[in-house]
Amino acid sequence: MSRLSRSRWLQIVAAVFVIGTPSVWYLARAESPDNARLEAPVQRGDFSVVVTTSGELRAPKFVTITGPQNMQQAEIWNGVKIQSIVAEGTQVKEGDVVAELDRSPVASKLSEVGLAVTKAQAQYEQASLDSTLNLSKAREEMHTAMLSLEEKSLAKEQAKFEAPSIRRQAEIDYEKAFRVLKQDSADYKTKVEQAKAKMREVGADLERQQNKLGVVKEVMDLFTIKAPAPGLVIYIKDWQGKKRGVGGQVSPWEPAVATLPDLSAMESVTFVNEIDVRKLSVGQPVSITLDADPNKKLTGTVSAVANVGEQRPNSDAKVFEVKVNVEKPDTTLRPGMTTGNAIETYTIKNVLHIPLEAVASDSGITYVYKRTGTGVTRQQVETGAMNDDEIVITRGLSENDRVLLSPPADKTKLGFERLSGGSATTTAGDSNKGQQRVPVVPTKPDSAKKP
Repeated sequence: MSRLSRSRWLQIVAAVFVIGTPSVWYLARAESPDNARLEAPVQRGDFSVVVTTSGELRAPKFVTITGPQNMQQAEIWNGVKIQSIVAEGTQVKEGDVVAELDRSPVASKLSEVGLAVTKAQAQYEQASLDSTLNLSKAREEMHTAMLSLEEKSLAKEQAKFEAPSIRRQAEIDYEKAFRVLKQDSADYKTKVEQAKAKMREVGADLERQQNKLGVVKEVMDLFTIKAPAPGLVIYIKDWQGKKRGVGGQVSPWEPAVATLPDLSAMESVTFVNEIDVRKLSVGQPVSITLDADPNKKLTGTVSAVANVGEQRPNSDAKVFEVKVNVEKPDTTLRPGMTTGNAIETYTIKNVLHIPLEAVASDSGITYVYKRTGTGVTRQQVETGAMNDDEIVITRGLSENDRVLLSPPADKTKLGFERLSGGSATTTAGDSNKGQQRVPVVPTKPDSAKKP
């Protein structure tokens, strides 16, 4: 090869090297993020077992806004519809109108009771007139009897100087007149008592109907529902968990329409399934997030765990109500906001742990795909406690080992490092049929320490 040809060849090789090297570097760099994403180191540290739930903010202290609570007295037994109500979250002052109820039921009752009052009034007036007439007649008869007695008394005095028969007749006439007066006086007293009783009866009925009319009018006035105090209006939920807006029902047994919460104290109310509830206890720390503001982080503690489960609407599973006291609430928090609650049930000190998705199971054997100096091998492991993201490794891995977060493409050709008294390597070619990515839920270890 001539000097020129050799020089030209070296130039070509150099050019290829210069061009090719960045390409190789680029390919390695392009692959590196994927590898970083698909691998994770085995870490050592404290491991927290967390129960995560969604909840809803509530104010434990509040003032209730109610409709009329005396509807029974107005003989309104059924529910009354909410005709209008201010928007939820409206800031109101004391005395502001919050809601209006449908007045049609009470309007018909008002008309009915009004007619009853008119009838009772007429009966009272008629009884009064009858009593006046009857007593006037009785008094007239008694007065006539008194005059007759006086007349017979004079005749008796004059007959003292007459014949014995005439005196005797005068005495008899006097006795008769006296008895008539006595009877008329007794009749008058009886009629007076009868008149009083009748007037009391019709008067009581009139008063009863008038009182009922007053109650109906009072109830009708209360159909305009006003705020008893200043605050933020939050709708009440019925037994089905549905908020009472326009068209909702207010009854004598459920008169509440809305609440005015005290925002200085807040709690997150959530429901935990019966599997997780046994892990919970009062005082456990809770990390709280808000769907409305994901960047906002709050803390709290479990304040109450229900002892009896309940069945929520549209669910067949039994759940238990759990209340979480929110520490240091601020004015941005509103009742009804959805929360994410991470309840730290217990912590295990100084253990190895890896991402949960790195663990697989096949035929009762739990393993991971471990990165080695020469490639990847399947490593059998023993697991401990786990949370939503990670799981504890008790045997099979060491700190800073790296595990794959998803199976490699050539997983059937990998070796298998088993755990026993010592480890042994199987040959490649296991088919991995029936592989599962979810390990068996471990029991709470004795070494766990509650926070």
